[in-house]
Amino acid sequence: MTTPNTATPVTTTASRAKKVVADAAVETGAATKQAAETTVAAAQDAVTKNYEQAVALTKEQVEKASKKAFEAYEELTSFNKETVDALVQSSTVLAKGLENLSKSFVAYAQSSLESSVAATKALLAVKTLREAVDLQSEFAKTSFDTLVSEATKTSELSVKLANEAIEPISARVNAVVTKFGKPRLAA
Repeated sequence: MTTPNTATPVTTTASRAKKVVADAAVETGAATKQAAETTVAAAQDAVTKNYEQAVALTKEQVEKASKKAFEAYEELTSFNKETVDALVQSSTVLAKGLENLSKSFVAYAQSSLESSVAATKALLAVKTLREAVDLQSEFAKTSFDTLVSEATKTSELSVKLANEAIEPISARVNAVVTKFGKPRLAA
């Protein structure tokens, strides 16, 4: 008979098997936990790297876009300044030209008035009607010739002034057509 405290080889083997299985389960659980922690850490690293790359790429694109926007703004500002300068230059030419035309008109009016005064004095000094008619005919012919000459001179000055005044504006229009008339390539 066996004594109650004595273990049989089967129960000892079963106990050992249970212990081995329990130890294997603990080791498997620990390995699974370690694998899960490693996987989670790798996933977190990957997400962090992807996030950092996305932020860096976005920052780079925003910087490029901002740089292009500022360059375009500076270019537009410079272009508009050049246009305003052309308008100022045109206005200056026009003002000087109108001043010269005004001086020409005043000089003609003064010359005409002096001629009229001289003709009136000469007309008052005539002794015969024939002298008065001849003097008046000569005065009318001279006045008409002077008027035609002055009108031609004024017309030529006006055309020259218009061409000179429009030149800076025409140059800006050509610049606009050249700059904005061509398709721009994306840089």
